[in-house]
Amino acid sequence: MPFLHDDFFLTTDTARRLYHDVAAGQPIYDYHCHLDPADIAGNRVYENLHDIWLEGDHYKWRAMRANGIDETYITGDADPDDKFRAWARTVPKTLRNPLYHWTHLELRRYFGIDTLLNEDTAQDIWDEANKQLTSLTTHAIFDRFDVAIVCTTDDPADSLDHHAQIAKLGIDTKVYPTFRPDKAFATADPDAMHGYREKLFAVNGVRGDTLDDMIEALDRAMQRFADAGGRLSDHGLTALPAGGCPHSLAERVYKKSKDWDEVALANDGQRLTSYLMQHLGQRYADRGWAMQLHLGAIRNVNTGLYNQLGPDIGCDSIGDTRQGPGLERLLGALASENKLPKTVLYNLNPADNALFASMAGNFNQSPTRGKVQYGSGWWFLDQKHGITEQLNALSNLGLLSNFVGMLTDSRSLMSYPRHEYFRRILCGMLGEEAQRGELPDDHDLLAQLVADICFNNARDYFQLDLAPRYA
Repeated sequence: MPFLHDDFFLTTDTARRLYHDVAAGQPIYDYHCHLDPADIAGNRVYENLHDIWLEGDHYKWRAMRANGIDETYITGDADPDDKFRAWARTVPKTLRNPLYHWTHLELRRYFGIDTLLNEDTAQDIWDEANKQLTSLTTHAIFDRFDVAIVCTTDDPADSLDHHAQIAKLGIDTKVYPTFRPDKAFATADPDAMHGYREKLFAVNGVRGDTLDDMIEALDRAMQRFADAGGRLSDHGLTALPAGGCPHSLAERVYKKSKDWDEVALANDGQRLTSYLMQHLGQRYADRGWAMQLHLGAIRNVNTGLYNQLGPDIGCDSIGDTRQGPGLERLLGALASENKLPKTVLYNLNPADNALFASMAGNFNQSPTRGKVQYGSGWWFLDQKHGITEQLNALSNLGLLSNFVGMLTDSRSLMSYPRHEYFRRILCGMLGEEAQRGELPDDHDLLAQLVADICFNNARDYFQLDLAPRYA
């Protein structure tokens, strides 16, 4: 059987019909990614394959380190072509890692290159891809992959100027900011936290430095995001705090935060996070926004590389922090006030699959279908096994039919084939179960399920404005 043939992951006639006739033609609704709005606003043209493919991809960086590649060729100052060759030497070592599939899918779908990448083929692939990149602009990529929605990840201290520029371009792909206030919770470094607050207040026109000022700055930032069309927020936390925090205590905690020691960082930092999360959840509900909670990462584990290179370099891990108490407290507190927004829960530890899937089901409420979602396999879990296990947990404990589907969660414009990867896994699963008689082999019934998961559910859930061709 040829590698990555047209029907890979599709082992039954039903699966093949579902994918080729239904899933493959659905637009992409990428409601969470880390693309740079400046690149979209400027319709960036990439100079070479390194810049579009390796420049910020910490998945590849981890693999290269595991293969003994010197850091000079990963995040260092080596020439782009030498960095690409170092990646090419690594690719054959990634067999059975999802990177092997993704790498060759991306070469095929972007450049029509079906040659296996290795050290011997690297030069020809480099030359051919670079030649094509001269006309493969950012907007051309959106068109090629039929991308309807892109939600970038933006800080409340961002000006959103690039989003204002994008809105004037008239492209069919609608691009919206996602409100990501993680740095307001970054209590591990008081100096950085206070430097961030100064920027947050300045950008949002707030004077002073009290808890109420912080709240006012965040509220004003939310309005700016709403004015730019945004309707989503996102939070990346190791875990939600298990205890509540009233406003009076939060005020005292905030006031003395400049003098926190390690004990205060652990205790008062959690109290302040608890208060702010509840406040923000209420505001999201008032605005009709969706709140995304990415929980379970241990970040910047390799302190040596972190001190040298900073965050987001591929040195984060799956955590084993207890997630149930914090989820129960926040969602329960918001629900008791009738202030629970639409919420998408993502776990990083696969041991938490059943917890997150069952927790989502506790808080669903009319009239929204799937108001609290068990989100797609995230980060270390966005590969075949992780995606399959997430789909199974959701199916067993909730309603797969209401699932809002896949996202890229990527910094790279080369990641859209991950939607294809997910769709093939979904259709393969449904086809195999229909063949075994575990599902009815009813094409219309299964086709509706596939179309809803690939696009319709996200469209209806997030309610972002679409270009006319997608509305």
